[in-house]
Amino acid sequence: MNNTLWAPWRMDYIKSLDAPPGTGATPAGAPPANAEAACFLCENARVDLANAAQAAQHLLLWRNEHGLIVLNRYPYTTGHLLVAPVAHLEDLTDLTVDQQAGLMTLTVLAEKVVRLAFNPQGINIGINLGRCAGAGLPGHMHLHIVPRWNGDTNFVNVVGQVRIIPQALERSYDLLREALAAITGQPARPVAG
Repeated sequence: MNNTLWAPWRMDYIKSLDAPPGTGATPAGAPPANAEAACFLCENARVDLANAAQAAQHLLLWRNEHGLIVLNRYPYTTGHLLVAPVAHLEDLTDLTVDQQAGLMTLTVLAEKVVRLAFNPQGINIGINLGRCAGAGLPGHMHLHIVPRWNGDTNFVNVVGQVRIIPQALERSYDLLREALAAITGQPARPVAG
């Protein structure tokens, strides 16, 4: 008997890869006419952080004048965060020196939050610039903060080409929010940084 592994949330991402312009998703290889309007990171930059329900719906954890920290809706593993500039910029070379420094400060904060929330044995931090480099959103550069544990890559990933995420996004979001509050001394709700 074959076992079935369900990941229905993944279908939204798969469909978005070939969605027509103006639907909030970028077709593979073709930017929409208004890239910022179709960019989920730009949308997160406009979320009202005082509205905890809205921030939670967008999985937005933190935002300041330079950037934002958001829980990846399509994670590689539990607690996978994205750190992005507020500005819709494609490459690191497009960032000002202040934006670069601000993005690194947010990356350090994101690493601290992941360590406190999940106690990983390691963390991958990386940037994919351009679709062929693996960027799912090539027009708005962002960093990935991916917690890792011994044994989190196993035969299911290799043979079945399937990832198993053992925790619901909502629970991961709550744990990250609590860790962020402990680090910043702010209430356990999204706050501007």
